[in-house]
Amino acid sequence: MESTFTPYGLPGEPGSDEFWAAAGAPASVPAGDGWATLFLWRGSPASVGFESWSQPVPLRRWGDTDCWYAEVVMPARLRVTYQFVTDDGAYADPFNPAGAGGDRSIAATPDAPAQPHWPAVGTADVLPLPRTRIRWTSGRLGGRRTVRVHPAGGGGPVVLLLDGDDWLYLHPAMTAFDSAVAQGELPAVTLVFLPARDREAEFGCRPELWEAVRDELLPLVAGSGVPADPDRLVVAGQSLGGLSAMYAALEFPELVSAVACQSGSFWWTPDAAGLADPMGGPAGGAVAARLRECPDLSGLRVAFDVGEHETRMLPHCELVETLAERAGATVRVSRSASGHDRAGWRHALLRDVAWALR
Repeated sequence: MESTFTPYGLPGEPGSDEFWAAAGAPASVPAGDGWATLFLWRGSPASVGFESWSQPVPLRRWGDTDCWYAEVVMPARLRVTYQFVTDDGAYADPFNPAGAGGDRSIAATPDAPAQPHWPAVGTADVLPLPRTRIRWTSGRLGGRRTVRVHPAGGGGPVVLLLDGDDWLYLHPAMTAFDSAVAQGELPAVTLVFLPARDREAEFGCRPELWEAVRDELLPLVAGSGVPADPDRLVVAGQSLGGLSAMYAALEFPELVSAVACQSGSFWWTPDAAGLADPMGGPAGGAVAARLRECPDLSGLRVAFDVGEHETRMLPHCELVETLAERAGATVRVSRSASGHDRAGWRHALLRDVAWALR
């Protein structure tokens, strides 16, 4: 007899050994203009928690078995990070080989574009780390942090990856950049993985971070022994990191030659954090206000990307994109098959850095 799970290709009685032996990553079937996607969990009550696209979805139990499930209706073209949330913690999907760190997994609808160069990394896998590390004690920012440096393809222009620890420990950027360089889709670059200690403080539109990068960090990179060309600096950032990258391009034009910006938080204003609805302020926030002063951006290349499902972010990003081009920057605009989610930004990161360095 056909069960709820038959359309997803799962055989046998739900909860049986045959059933669990066939369980895998979330499977999708067409549903209207999108997809119904089946999430499976074994053993205890739980819900599916998504990175940004949806509120948590409770799982239902199949009879008195150990099978818990949810059929989640997803729009077309979506890649999303998720985890199972139980009373005793949050866990990656044990049936899904695509992980993001130890407690998250990645699901994609069948029509989501492929992400070449990004390997499927299991939640128990340990990602490779660059051999070169810099112990940076910043006089301007305070505190100490470890900055990893990797010469992809032998090294070249510096690509500064904001939120660097995410690209080291959640998503294997070193491996992906190496692959893209080896396939001729990127020139050789030197990756600098810059971790954040306080994202809200460091990535707001303030000069301290970029003064410290210019005066402290880049000289350390130059002295690290890794081949690098800091005179061609590409800054890559997402969310608040994207905001900070664009701010650096506006206020430190002698430092930044290009920006790869994914889902920049262009709703940001100095008082946004205190608002009940931070995104409800003026479109484009502080960056749009600065761009209206018409700085000459004719020497700047900026690749903008935002998730096509980030409906509230789009007006802020669209205005900044328009104003940057009007100010003379060479601009590339794209939309990723995602919400506000690093899993959806990964391909854009490689593609946009490659474009920025042409």
